[in-house]
Amino acid sequence: MVFDAGLRRFNEASQSEATKWARICLDIPRWADELVSARPYPDRSSLLTAARTGAGPLSAEEIELALARHPRIGEPPGGDNAEAHLARSEQSNVDSSDAAAKKRLTDGNRAYEDKFGRVFLIRAAGRSTSDVLTALDRRLANDEHSELAVVAEELRDIAALRLAGMLDA
Repeated sequence: MVFDAGLRRFNEASQSEATKWARICLDIPRWADELVSARPYPDRSSLLTAARTGAGPLSAEEIELALARHPRIGEPPGGDNAEAHLARSEQSNVDSSDAAAKKRLTDGNRAYEDKFGRVFLIRAAGRSTSDVLTALDRRLANDEHSELAVVAEELRDIAALRLAGMLDA
């Protein structure tokens, strides 16, 4: 079995350092605190499962707080902090240099924000521009309740992806 140095660093970090690390990946303080409090994790899989399933149901307020930390798809943030770097990396397959795709992303983002009052969130990592646009079009047909459930799952997927990346760093 391969030794997991990232997991060891997370398990052995001080409470404040582990919390700081977790909050970069998990956008909701209660969720990050719960993940840190459950240390030590016996293996990477246990940690990532905890990230995907922790914090019970996310409230609408918590989701809104989390979304404030995410850029629009197709508009990765500037800056040099860890969250900006993660967002740029996650959106690397979304090509907004094509004028037609950029217009569809812009129009779709606007339609989504007009309908739901928040930024469109999707785990963009590993997805093409076409995949993102298809999902955006499909999700515009959701009602508020259904869409909140989808957003919560997207937040969980993004958190686990980010956490896995931090373990590898």
